[in-house]
Amino acid sequence: MTALSHKQLIDELKQLADNQVATQLLRFFKTGPGDYGEGDQFLGIKVPQLRKLAKHYMALPLSDVKQLICSPWHEARMVALIILTLKFKLADNVERKKVYSLYTASTRYINNWDLVDVTAPNIMGEYLLERDRSVLYTMARSRDLWKKRIAIISTYTFIRHHQFDDTLAISEILLNDKHDLIHKAVGWMLRETGNRDLKTEEHFLQQHYHNMPRTMLRYAIEKFPQQRRLQYLHGKI
Repeated sequence: MTALSHKQLIDELKQLADNQVATQLLRFFKTGPGDYGEGDQFLGIKVPQLRKLAKHYMALPLSDVKQLICSPWHEARMVALIILTLKFKLADNVERKKVYSLYTASTRYINNWDLVDVTAPNIMGEYLLERDRSVLYTMARSRDLWKKRIAIISTYTFIRHHQFDDTLAISEILLNDKHDLIHKAVGWMLRETGNRDLKTEEHFLQQHYHNMPRTMLRYAIEKFPQQRRLQYLHGKI
């Protein structure tokens, strides 16, 4: 049996391409001049199809996965990153380190919010769960939008384990960030913290909500009772 290769996967992706879907995705992921996804290219394939392909090709060697991560096609990068999450889940500690190393070496290609959100908790977060997490603080302080989003979204794993300190510390670092995608990500992680420990979230909010970007605050308090939400939005806490 011939071993599967990244070239075969690219061929399959091209066979699934849909120009109408691609046009929709170009708008949805803000690929115009000056937008966060400027220049990204789409074949027009939906995520369930990509997940199915990833499962079929999950035995690809990491060298082939690396080639896919470098692809100009958004869907090829997504499949590659999903493959990495599947490999990581089943791997031993030695192989997990290899997957983690490839992931952290490839952040320049993890360059849209969907690519970050599908993978960061499942690779970065899981790998760092019992390890030093200083790399996330370095990423949070970088000038790179996607590294900053990886830093905060990776903490979702810690939140699931009722470990909130890193989420709150990185949220504080990103509090004055100018980008809407960071506002949404931080607000989301604060909301997830509150879903598990409302007192912890509210303690953070009461310290910072006056200075929070509005979008960040709205995401953070989305699940609050209406009266409590209005108190925060009107500055009456």
